[in-house]
Amino acid sequence: MTTLPAPGTNEFPDSSLEKQVYNIVESLSEYIPLTNDKNRLGFNLYKFMKGEGDPPEVLLKSAKIMIKGITVDELAAKIDSELLKISGK
Repeated sequence: MTTLPAPGTNEFPDSSLEKQVYNIVESLSEYIPLTNDKNRLGFNLYKFMKGEGDPPEVLLKSAKIMIKGITVDELAAKIDSELLKISGK
């Protein structure tokens, strides 16, 4: 039996909603040290922007994101302000 190489991944275009949301989460990496938590937060924020998920205030608590160096409310406010920038409101 042989082991095949991992499949390639396609990056989202910079203008896509997915990329913008994941970039917001990556910009907050000093407060969210775990990669899995960043991925989980990015996915849930994307769902929120599509109208399917909870707002950041609820999401940070329900998704059990480990946060360091900032309170949950402060981080939620930062995320809200960044989401408003990409939503155009």
